[in-house]
Amino acid sequence: MPTAIVALVGAIVGAFVMMLYASTHFSNIAGPDNTPPAVSAAPLSGGSDQDRIVNAVKRTKPSVVAIGVTVNGKQYIPVDPFLQQFFGQQGPTVPQTFSGKASGSGFVFDDKGDIVTNAHVVRPPLPNSQVTDITVTFPNNARAKAKLIAANVGADLAVIRVDTKNLPPPLQLADSDKLQQGQWAIAIGEPYELQQSVSVGVVSAFNRTEPIQTETGQTITFKGLLQTSAPINPGNSGGPLIDMNGDVIGVNQSTLRGGAEGIGFAIPSNTVRQVVAQMLAHPGITEPPAQAFLGVQLGPVTQGFRQQTNYRGQGGVAVYQVVSGSPADQAGLNPGDVILRMNGKTYNNNQDLVNAIGKLHSGDKVSLEIWSQQTGTKRLVQITLGARPAQAGFEPQGGGGPQDQQGIPPDQNP
Repeated sequence: MPTAIVALVGAIVGAFVMMLYASTHFSNIAGPDNTPPAVSAAPLSGGSDQDRIVNAVKRTKPSVVAIGVTVNGKQYIPVDPFLQQFFGQQGPTVPQTFSGKASGSGFVFDDKGDIVTNAHVVRPPLPNSQVTDITVTFPNNARAKAKLIAANVGADLAVIRVDTKNLPPPLQLADSDKLQQGQWAIAIGEPYELQQSVSVGVVSAFNRTEPIQTETGQTITFKGLLQTSAPINPGNSGGPLIDMNGDVIGVNQSTLRGGAEGIGFAIPSNTVRQVVAQMLAHPGITEPPAQAFLGVQLGPVTQGFRQQTNYRGQGGVAVYQVVSGSPADQAGLNPGDVILRMNGKTYNNNQDLVNAIGKLHSGDKVSLEIWSQQTGTKRLVQITLGARPAQAGFEPQGGGGPQDQQGIPPDQNP
């Protein structure tokens, strides 16, 4: 009996040694069909935060991939840059083909070969261009071609699919509604094509709104974003933001405009779960609805504004400029008017009104209560919002509009 026990113990130890040897010597060898080998998850044991972070990274890294994209297209080059200074965009140009590379990150979402990333990683970045090749590189350097299954541009999420066997295990999505401010957040991805980089920070804030301008000039306002201090750099986009359990709490997306350090944004995991389910059920490309455009430049009701317009009322938001031909112009709004209410709600802060209009879409109807400078009386106007152009030109209109522009932020142009 003791001999049998010793033999059993020896067999267990031997098996463990062989498993350890295999994991350290064969983990980087792909199968004969050049597919990534099966990977088992690392344990979540470890008493300290550092141990738990290390184990979470080990558990997650095998399922985080690099995504390389080839873009081909056509661009128009000025025949003479000197003439272009005089003619602007209307100057003579000649078409020229181009080919470029882009990169990002993603992670294995299920056992069917689906990989989640950002839409902007796998969508054409410029007009007159198209993505002609998507290549996924696994941590063991095995590569596989991928095809785009679906993209939701408004949510900045996409699903690509690889046809490979023995995929790394899918990552699990956490419940982002249960996140707490200050808890650890770990970003994994390929910043600046530096493979499998890890950065650590905390969950900084929730429900952030961040307008991001695309290369085509379109501005998409993303709402409900998760803010983190974990550095998110170019190439990190589409990679997972994980907790200390190795579960995905968000998809890395962007940094604050201006390149501020320590302020990054991720799409919360609950949003990812919902949008990815919709994309898999309805493959294809979903463009965001056009952002609402009223066509006014708004600002606070300052003392200078009151003196120039003879406005004696309480509160409201001042109209400083109106875009010619815009919905506001067609409805008869003029510089010097004051917007008192929109859809029955009173507004005394210009940023609050800008935010409210920003939540609407092209084609939505709004009811505005206006104090008119021309008549000195209040009136009610019904306006159908238009689609915000790539560039909205604000030209001062005549007729006694206010000249005091002090205190107007440059982005108060709904």
